[in-house]
Amino acid sequence: MTDSKSDIAPALSARGAATPWWYVPTLYFAEGLPYILINSVSVLLYKRLGVDNARIALWTSWLYLPWVLKMFWSPYVDMFFTKRKWAVYSQFAMACALFLAAAVLPGKNFFFPSLLFLGVGAFISATHDVAVDGFYMLALTPERQAFFTGVRSAFYRLAMITGSGLLVVAAGSLEIATGNSPLSWAAVLAGCAAVFLLLFVWHRIILPSPETAERPSAEGRFSEIFNSYFSQKGVIGLVLFILFYRFAEAMLMKLAQPFLVDPRLAGGMGLTTSQVGIAYGTVGVACLVAGGLAGGWLISRYGLKKTLWPLALAMNLPDVFYVYMAYSRPPASSVFALVALEQFGAGLGFSAFTVCLMYACGEKYKTSHFAISTGIMAAGMMLPGMISGKIQQLAGYPLFFIIVCAAALPGMLTIFLLPASVAEKPAA
Repeated sequence: MTDSKSDIAPALSARGAATPWWYVPTLYFAEGLPYILINSVSVLLYKRLGVDNARIALWTSWLYLPWVLKMFWSPYVDMFFTKRKWAVYSQFAMACALFLAAAVLPGKNFFFPSLLFLGVGAFISATHDVAVDGFYMLALTPERQAFFTGVRSAFYRLAMITGSGLLVVAAGSLEIATGNSPLSWAAVLAGCAAVFLLLFVWHRIILPSPETAERPSAEGRFSEIFNSYFSQKGVIGLVLFILFYRFAEAMLMKLAQPFLVDPRLAGGMGLTTSQVGIAYGTVGVACLVAGGLAGGWLISRYGLKKTLWPLALAMNLPDVFYVYMAYSRPPASSVFALVALEQFGAGLGFSAFTVCLMYACGEKYKTSHFAISTGIMAAGMMLPGMISGKIQQLAGYPLFFIIVCAAALPGMLTIFLLPASVAEKPAA
């Protein structure tokens, strides 16, 4: 069955359910929104509520942990219930977690209770990712999976722009209108909880039920999957590359928004919450996506072997923009442009990194191998993020960003350790 105009209207697909146009966009919007809220927007939230950089960086980095560990419990999503139920009811659970986080923000001792609820939300979100990706492969024919790949990616990116851009701008506007930052951010989180309640109701009604009552046993394959991954030739070099390639980026990500919002007397750029939402969360994310698309095209055109080093340099060299901003304190218009360029470079470099992970997957267990690689990647983002806040407090912003630039060197050097089957793959 080919995609046609009938896909845009309520109709029955080849599998006896509503057309994917009704649920693929909303499923992947629901996948992207909590990830960006928990791992990125939470940094700015706590900064605006007066938490110091060291505590923000240390404790919000722990929120990556579920994405590190999800490869260990993902087989059990196959063994119990259906992926439809996991996807739908994890959205209801996410609504509860966000509502509870919102409820404690206006309180005096808000930090650890809100962090706990965001941590619960992180585990829910990681599980939701597994369920949605599995449901996508079950509910859609192979032809439709290929057709809707761009749609799912677009709505995931739209969720990122919504979370780090529009919601941050909304929080900033509420801060100005009410003069109450805790209440403003609580309202934003409560609004997100309401969105997930609507998504829960929508998907409970509209999602098809493509799975049978049979449950595949994951236990027999569990050790085989891990053994096949870690017995690959050159796996030590591969793991070191995954852990260190984004080391500097992980440090920068944790302190970029606090730097932009900190007052100039404290060494920051003194932007408002809304300005940060536009610069980093809207324009920045759009440039990140554009960089990813450009990087993907370059790799497909010239091959990874020719493009890996240039794209890695494109990711790390723009870190010097933050050194420049920390020393010269340019006006806001220049900050917007420099953040956009840095994010475009990050998109270029991340595209090369993603292709490396895909090329490193064995033929038999591609999906599971990719999940293992992304789990290692999450650990590589979590650990440098934890120490970045303390380093910044001890060194100050200018020296901290110089350290970030220096931290890019080990990651660049691990390119030499990549297995030849990954690093030397030619253009398709």
